Amino acid sequence: MAAASRISSLLSRSLLSKGRICGVGRSVVCSYTTAAALEKPITPSINVNYTKLLINGNFVDSASGKTFPTYDPRTGDVIAHVAEGDAEDINRAVSAARKAFDEGPWPKMTAYERSRVLFRFADLIDQHTEELATLETWDNGKPYEQAAKIELPMISRLIRYYAGWADKIHGLTVPADSPHLVQTIHEPIGVAGQIIPWNFPLLMFAWKVGPALACGNTVVIKTAEQTPLSALSAAKLLHEAGLPPGVLNVVSGFGPTAGAALATHMQVDKLAFTGSTETGKIVLELAAKSNLKPVTLELGGKSPFIVCKDADVDKAVELAHFALFFNQGQCCCAGSRTYVHESVYDEFLEKAKARALKRSVGDPFVPGIEQGPQIDSEQFEKIMRYIRSGVESGATLETGGERIGDKGFYIQPTVFSNVKEDMLIAKDEIFGPVQSILKFKDINEVIRRANTTSYGLAAGVFTQDIDTANTLTRALKVGTVWINCYDVFDAAIPFGGYKMSGQGREKGIHCLSNYLQVKAVVTPLKDPAWI
Repeated sequence: MAAASRISSLLSRSLLSKGRICGVGRSVVCSYTTAAALEKPITPSINVNYTKLLINGNFVDSASGKTFPTYDPRTGDVIAHVAEGDAEDINRAVSAARKAFDEGPWPKMTAYERSRVLFRFADLIDQHTEELATLETWDNGKPYEQAAKIELPMISRLIRYYAGWADKIHGLTVPADSPHLVQTIHEPIGVAGQIIPWNFPLLMFAWKVGPALACGNTVVIKTAEQTPLSALSAAKLLHEAGLPPGVLNVVSGFGPTAGAALATHMQVDKLAFTGSTETGKIVLELAAKSNLKPVTLELGGKSPFIVCKDADVDKAVELAHFALFFNQGQCCCAGSRTYVHESVYDEFLEKAKARALKRSVGDPFVPGIEQGPQIDSEQFEKIMRYIRSGVESGATLETGGERIGDKGFYIQPTVFSNVKEDMLIAKDEIFGPVQSILKFKDINEVIRRANTTSYGLAAGVFTQDIDTANTLTRALKVGTVWINCYDVFDAAIPFGGYKMSGQGREKGIHCLSNYLQVKAVVTPLKDPAWI
C-alpha cells in the first residue's frame, strides 16, 4: 500500500470491533462511557534496553549522573529512568558531531555509500517494527495498531526516500555574461541541531534525521522529555546499519537546559524544531542571539475543516471525526475548527455526536482501540481547562467533556456546537480530543473566518464541486489543503505552515535545502570557443 494512503486507510479499516473479546482475554472498551482505565493494562512484552545518552557512537551516562522518569500514560507509572542531559552533554554531543563532520568519513563518503547506510537502516526498521511500535505506544499512549501498521511503514519509506536522494543532489552550470565558467555546488551545512516533539516521536525523528544525513550532515538531536525511548532504539539501529560514530548523537533532556543549550550553541550550524508556536519563538530568538544559525520551524495549527452544502454528510462526518480525533487529537494539523454549511449543519451535528459516542477508547495495546490516553497529566489538565472554557463561554457541550476512569490520562471524545470565533476553543490549539463545530452561510464568509487566525498549517475541504474546491484551495492561507481527504502524508509531499505555523518545509525535495549550502564557483575561460 502506498505510504500516502496508510493513515487515511484507518477510515475504512474495521477497528471498532465493539464488544468482542480480544485475544489477550480482555474486552474491548465499547465506548467512552466505559471506564477504560479500570481494566488492568496489558504488560508490553519487551525490555527497555536503551536509556542512556548516545554520544560519539556510545551509550553513556549524563555528565551530572542525573536521570529522569518517563511515564506510561495509561497509568502514570514509571516505565524507566533515562539519562538527563544538560548543557555539558550538549557540548559533548556537539563536539562529537563537529569532529565527525570536519574530520570524519560521513561528509567525505561518496553519496552512494551514504545512501547504502540509510537503505540498510530502513531494512532494520522493518525488521524491528514490533519492538519500535511497542516502545512508541508504551511511552506515548497511541494505539499500537496505528504505530505498527501505519507509522512504522511510513518511517522506513521516508528513510528510503531520502536514501534515494543522497546521490542525486546536483548543482548547475550557470551561463554568465562574461568568459567565465560558473558552477553551483550544494554542500552539507555542517552540524544540525534538531529538537523533536512527543506526539509522533519516531516519525519526527525520521523527518529530521533522514534528509540531514542524506545531505552529508552530522546531527545532535534532543528528544522530548515525555517520549525519549523510541529514538534511542532507532539510533542504535542506525549504527548497526553502518553509521560512523559521532554522526548522530541523541541527548534526552528538558527544553530549558538541553534544548536551550543546543539552540544557542556556537558550533551548531543549523537548527530544526517541531513543537508549539510559543516554544518555537524562544528557539528562534536563542538561535538569532547565538551565531545566527538558520532555523526551520514546524509549529502549531488550528486547521479549518470545511464541509460545503453539497457534501455527502455521512462521509464528511467520518472524515471530520478522523481529522480531529486521530492520535488522541494530539496532532499539529488536526482539523480542529469544523465549519459546516448551515443547510447541512443540523444533520452533520447529530451524526458527528453519534460518531464520537461510538469511538473506542482504552488501553492502546488492545486490538481495535481507536483512542488511547493523552500524553501526561499536564496535557490532560490543559485539555480539561479548555473544555471548561468552552462551556463557560456559551458553546453547547453535545457529548463528552469528562475524564474516563481514575487512573491514567483518558478523556472522553468531546463535541461542541454553537462555537464562535472569539471563544478560546476556536482560537487556541487544544491538542486534544475536542471537536468544535461552527456554522457558515457562504464560501466568502467561510474563507474570511477560516483565515482569521494566527496559524496556517493545513485545511480540509469537503465538496463535490471542483470550482468550489479550486476557490478554497487558492484562498486558504495554509501550507497544505486536503480535498475530500485528510492527513494524507507521503515522503514526497512537503509539509509546513504559513504565518505562525512555522517556516520552511519538512519532507519532499524542499526539505533538502534546509540542510545544504549553495556555493558558486567562478573560473575564467581563456579564449573560449563559445560562452
